[in-house]
Amino acid sequence: MNGKPIIAIMYDFDKTLCTKDMQGYGFIPSLGITEEEFWNYANEIGHKEHMDSILAYMYAMVKISKDKNIPLLREKLVETGKKVELFDGVSKWFSRINNFGKKLGVCVEHYVISSGLKEIIEGTDIANEFKSIFACEFLYDENGNGIWPKTDVNYTNKTQFVYRINKGVLDVANDNDLNKSMPDDSKRIPFCNMIYIGDGLSDVPCMKMMKAYGGYSIAVYQKKDAKVEDLLQRGRVDYIYPADYSENSGLDNTVKNIIQKMAISETLYREYSKQKHEINN
Repeated sequence: MNGKPIIAIMYDFDKTLCTKDMQGYGFIPSLGITEEEFWNYANEIGHKEHMDSILAYMYAMVKISKDKNIPLLREKLVETGKKVELFDGVSKWFSRINNFGKKLGVCVEHYVISSGLKEIIEGTDIANEFKSIFACEFLYDENGNGIWPKTDVNYTNKTQFVYRINKGVLDVANDNDLNKSMPDDSKRIPFCNMIYIGDGLSDVPCMKMMKAYGGYSIAVYQKKDAKVEDLLQRGRVDYIYPADYSENSGLDNTVKNIIQKMAISETLYREYSKQKHEINN
């Protein structure tokens, strides 16, 4: 094993890093309708046509924009990202966690795995903190109008992106390398060096995957209720915390403790590998 060990922290976005569904900060108001009206329409279309719920909301964005003669432009979606409201401490979280890892001799990388829109996330102040952003995205025509879902990240296929991070295959068009057999010790980031942070049921497949493969999962919330407590009670997550990313918050301290544990495990594994190599030679 060469270079610094890598630890991946993966995040959902809506209600995990920001306070509500990202479309509600700028895009939906630009259509002249309420968030409730938009989501009711998207859900009704999805139910009526037996659609994937994520594809249904993306269709609703295209359909309503077209009906109101409002171009669905990529640059406009990116611009609405500037209006996204982040939870306390998020803006300083990444540099603090990166520096903490650096002191322990590990490299911390951050990834988004979200059913929200990549275009909006790219417009936020924290977009450059992520090594990769895996989220829904539109295909645009020659006039720059969104016409078709290019990428759909729904609740269950989120797990494929965990595998991509595990193997270091970050190009979503590269399925060949993703599906190739690879020895565990040659994968870029082992599952035991992963942390997944999400807000609820839509993140359960990834959270369960972490627990099954030796990583850690954390559910964050704005208001503790029976649903989030049930995630912990049923063993679907390792910890639950308020969505407060400030220094010395419960979330901050626990993530640092997990990173420290991972760093120690890496040191011990490298010593074991070194001794085994010496014996074999």
